[in-house]
Amino acid sequence: MNVIGAIIAGLAGTAALTMVMSMAPKMGMPEMDIVGMLGSMFGKANRTLGMVIHFMMGIVFVLVYAYLWSIGTGSATWLNGLIFGAVHWLIVGMAMAMIPMMHAGIKSGAVKAPGMWMTNNGGMKAFVGGLMGHMVFGLVAVLVYNLF
Repeated sequence: MNVIGAIIAGLAGTAALTMVMSMAPKMGMPEMDIVGMLGSMFGKANRTLGMVIHFMMGIVFVLVYAYLWSIGTGSATWLNGLIFGAVHWLIVGMAMAMIPMMHAGIKSGAVKAPGMWMTNNGGMKAFVGGLMGHMVFGLVAVLVYNLF
């Protein structure tokens, strides 16, 4: 397992996912502002904090991907990048339903609860948009990781 490669791949994958999220409304998808949601998690909205948390999470996920590949669960191929990205979305999407329990902005009513797979923010379009974004994340992450 190449830790440095995984960190760089996590940064690249998160950058690609962030670009997909920023383009989503221009493609007819709902706004997917995970940065805003993360940045308001502890109180007053702070987009810089949200972006830092978002990129840190991307690094952690690619470290998990790389570990799994190193122990023989899949391998660092483009197909597995897409699959890992899809599974990643299914897992974190379920966790979205639990965010209101610990999110100060949602508790205060300043931020809308996202719901499972962010479906409170666009229904099936939000689900599909999140899935596409995380598959792009997985694909970019595996392609960059293979450079190391």
